[in-house]
Amino acid sequence: MIRAAVIAAVPALRAGLRAMLEASGEIQVVREAASPADLEPYPEIEVVVAVFEPATAHGLREWRSLGEEHALLFLVERAESIGPLLAFSPPVYGILPLEVSAETLWAAVRALREGLIVLSSAFHPLLFASGGPSGVEEEEAFGEELTPREIEVLRLLADGLANKEIAARMGISEHTVKFHVSSIYRKLGAANRAEAVRLGLRRGWIPL
Repeated sequence: MIRAAVIAAVPALRAGLRAMLEASGEIQVVREAASPADLEPYPEIEVVVAVFEPATAHGLREWRSLGEEHALLFLVERAESIGPLLAFSPPVYGILPLEVSAETLWAAVRALREGLIVLSSAFHPLLFASGGPSGVEEEEAFGEELTPREIEVLRLLADGLANKEIAARMGISEHTVKFHVSSIYRKLGAANRAEAVRLGLRRGWIPL
């Protein structure tokens, strides 16, 4: 089971998120709170799902502290609300619309548990306009563009397929797959598969 916490100022939202998360059958909500400052310590929490409301956030200090210990999944009602979230970059985080489907929410929690970053494609323009999560240009932050063939290989890597399985799925040689994987690593500046998948998620090349 994935142990999660829910943060939302409105009790009805907390109850709704708990029900949605636990309906997956693999996520257990072990803590609830109205704000990050109110969240009781629980070391086993793996992902914090939070409804982020800038008007009631009282700054980002509590969020920063929380992000140092747990993966954070922010749900925002309006795209403009993500501005404050781009001012800091927790190690593992995600930003999705508040009206996200249950299936997408479950997939995001799974991805965050594995150390990946999750960002709705609807927020990409705002993210890149801000210079990226660390204040650098998109090209610097994310590397070169991948070809359609390389994106296909990257998505199969994200599915957990080995090179031999990818070769069979695409009808190409294993040697060609290795060539594509090497090119993906080089273009993204990735050291391994997990990092390549994480960067692919950030670019929107890998759908949840």
